[in-house]
Amino acid sequence: MRIRIVDAFTDRPFSGNPAGVLLLDAFPDDAWLQNVALEVNHAETAFAHPLPEGGEADWALRWFTPVAEVAMCGHATLATAHVLRTTGAHDGPVRFATRSGVLIATPAEDGSITLDFPTAPLTRVDLPDGVTEALGTAPRAAFDTGPNVGDLLLEVADEKTLRGLSPDLPALAVHSTRGVIATARAEDPGQGYDYVSRCFFPNLGIDEDPVTGSAHTALAPYWSERLGSPDLTGLQASRRSGRVRTRLRGDRTLLTGRAMTVIDGELLT
Repeated sequence: MRIRIVDAFTDRPFSGNPAGVLLLDAFPDDAWLQNVALEVNHAETAFAHPLPEGGEADWALRWFTPVAEVAMCGHATLATAHVLRTTGAHDGPVRFATRSGVLIATPAEDGSITLDFPTAPLTRVDLPDGVTEALGTAPRAAFDTGPNVGDLLLEVADEKTLRGLSPDLPALAVHSTRGVIATARAEDPGQGYDYVSRCFFPNLGIDEDPVTGSAHTALAPYWSERLGSPDLTGLQASRRSGRVRTRLRGDRTLLTGRAMTVIDGELLT
């Protein structure tokens, strides 16, 4: 069985967010899927299989972290679409049936892929007790991102503060279903990005996610309103780093990025 490791939201190897991708004939039992994701030990491993023609979707898609299945994942969806395109398993736009509904990935001639995801609903909330201490800085504002994303979105003072965060992860874990998105406005938009973010998911066994596509369904509406543009670029300032171009279209958010396969191997069990 072929297994591929794909770096997503990047055009360089060993950057962006790595995801495992397996194309199957059908989904085996959940225990096997979870064990493979634990073995791969990246933020997510994606499992996909083709669906009968004539339905609302072309492929079924599921995502697992090393410890749990998740309802939405951007970078592993991008990685899966990249594998389908580069292997010839599927041509043109691909519709994925997922726990978050039908998600569409559209390849472009320049090699980029655009994901069509639901926009996260943002609800301003009071800053929870203990968040400042857990994060290591006092956020300017806090927002709930709704059930699909399940994160607490926190704006911090500036890009320098964001890059210097060293949060208390166990303390941070109690404040959201999935994790915490920290974000700030870019200090210098001339560098090619409009806002920066970091994402911490200790509840899913991921201390810091390198590049989180799903988080940008919340970051896009947040910064589009503040910066006055539906079209922006976000930089996720993890150690590996990666960029996500975002376009806000009401209740849908388009996420555009590149991907590259770095490992193509065989799963023996």
